[in-house]
Amino acid sequence: MSADSPREVGARISACRRARRLTQTRLASASHVSYAMIRAVERGARQPSDEVLEAIAAVLVIDASQLRTGHVGTERRVHRALPELSAVITGYEIPQGPPRRTASELTEAVGTVVDWRLGAQYGRIAEAVPGLLRDAIRHAHTACGAEQQAATRILAAAARAADAIAFKYGAHDLSARLIDLMRWAADRTGDPLVQAATAYVRTEVFLAARAHAVGLAELEQAIDAAPPPLSRPTAAARGALHMRAAVVAGRCEDSDTADIHLKHARRLGDQVAREVVCLGTAFGPDSVRVHELSVAVSLGRDHVDRALRVATEWKPAASLPAERRSGFYIELARAQEWAGLRADAFESLKAARAAAPQHTREHPWAREVMHGLRRFRRADAESLSHFAHWVGAV
Repeated sequence: MSADSPREVGARISACRRARRLTQTRLASASHVSYAMIRAVERGARQPSDEVLEAIAAVLVIDASQLRTGHVGTERRVHRALPELSAVITGYEIPQGPPRRTASELTEAVGTVVDWRLGAQYGRIAEAVPGLLRDAIRHAHTACGAEQQAATRILAAAARAADAIAFKYGAHDLSARLIDLMRWAADRTGDPLVQAATAYVRTEVFLAARAHAVGLAELEQAIDAAPPPLSRPTAAARGALHMRAAVVAGRCEDSDTADIHLKHARRLGDQVAREVVCLGTAFGPDSVRVHELSVAVSLGRDHVDRALRVATEWKPAASLPAERRSGFYIELARAQEWAGLRADAFESLKAARAAAPQHTREHPWAREVMHGLRRFRRADAESLSHFAHWVGAV
């Protein structure tokens, strides 16, 4: 339960609204909440319901947990969506009639959920993706001729967005089925870039099973099959696979192989010159830096100095996708807690939450670090306790 008073919640809503340069009237209209309710909530006279809070947060383009600590509306929406997603993909290889949306409407909707995934907006994905995936499956079966490749690309992207919530919220069996659907779609695109992106995502299956050596072998096969890095998209696709392989090699405690893959990733990152999003995967020099930290943490406590050195030299820019920035600070917090830098670890977790609240809340390493920090009482123990309750570390 939230420890925030109505006045604290109202002040946060007011501050965010002003930062967005919205009047109370415009916020009320866009959120479909009455003007009287908006006024009452902002002055602390009313505690908004979950539905009202989420409607306001959607207009302000933030997660509701940034307005009220301990808000669990996202979890409810995700867990409500998971059974529907499971039903939608059952028998995906069987034609089920025409979609309700046109190809252009599906393309636009998939682009939106991809943006939400990169921004770690899991609650919004949960509301939209079951129906979107149903239509994408139907479109893949009914599209003909030149439209067929585009239709299966849409399906692969929709399945990946659905997998984001399944994997993050621990539904690993459903996640594996969604990745099988993604592979089915990728094979039908005939596009090696889509197949490379699918191999990148499929690593989740091996991570969940802790089958790191097999996962590394799969990634190295995907790198060999990827097209030559002669353009920015092909360089980004191959570079992303090298980044992923470096992290998995770290989980195998194979620092030499991890460093080889990082070296390739750096070279390809320099080649693309700036961050790009290729088929839903961010890649560029900044993403490589994030993975340098991830590799050091994956290698374990003996490499904590290496992890801290990466963070001393560089911090992620606000332009990097929110989920990736949040992951950087969560892994940094883990290294800092190992090094006994507990105050720094707590600050890093707060930075992760500021970047992507839903991602931080569901990350097992964020809870692990908080468990460690709660063993030590500090001057701001109340703040620490509030965060621990929020992240589920109690």
